[in-house]
Amino acid sequence: MKTFRPFVPGLLFLAAFLVLTVLICYVDVQPSGSAYTDLGLATINTNVRDAIGESKTMFTLTEILGYLTWGVVAFFGLLGLSQLVHRQSLLKVDRDIILLGFGYVIMLACYVLFDRIPINYRPYCSWRVELVSSYPSSHTLMIVFVMATAVMQILRRMRAGLARNLLIALCIITATVVTVGRLLSGVHWLTDILGGLLLGAALAALYGGLIKQKAEA
Repeated sequence: MKTFRPFVPGLLFLAAFLVLTVLICYVDVQPSGSAYTDLGLATINTNVRDAIGESKTMFTLTEILGYLTWGVVAFFGLLGLSQLVHRQSLLKVDRDIILLGFGYVIMLACYVLFDRIPINYRPYCSWRVELVSSYPSSHTLMIVFVMATAVMQILRRMRAGLARNLLIALCIITATVVTVGRLLSGVHWLTDILGGLLLGAALAALYGGLIKQKAEA
């Protein structure tokens, strides 16, 4: 039971994501108006979308900040590659870095899966007319997972001090701005953002539980 405990937060987030997904598929499913597709939890989604409207400025900002996601992924990828080259064995690469690589693969697999099996489509925006899979928000999923795991790595690899605190703050602020900004931009429904947040948090918490378990073994 003690070895299972580190995974409880991640499993709870994952369960919440699955419940939300089922609700979207079966509860209050209505035509979504301008997008001409069915939308789950339509009343709350359309009410929030109508109240918020759309913002191309916020959309552009979140797109730019989204590139930080790939920068962080590349950094830890290069860190793992550097360890592999210098230590000349994959078994000698830090276990948390190897597990992080697997986490990135799972994150991307989730992105591809939900892109190929659309549950909702994005609301209509005046500057975007194409029909694009919307649930969960891929930007939210990736920024939450990448920045949360980056914070874990910073805490493990850096000494306490101003530099560490600033990097952690940067990760949290970036994740928050992108998550809120995707909603304010109007390119996602509320449940898209919640779905991306829950799935990203689930993957990050499961990763955190795994490296904690390995450290205690």
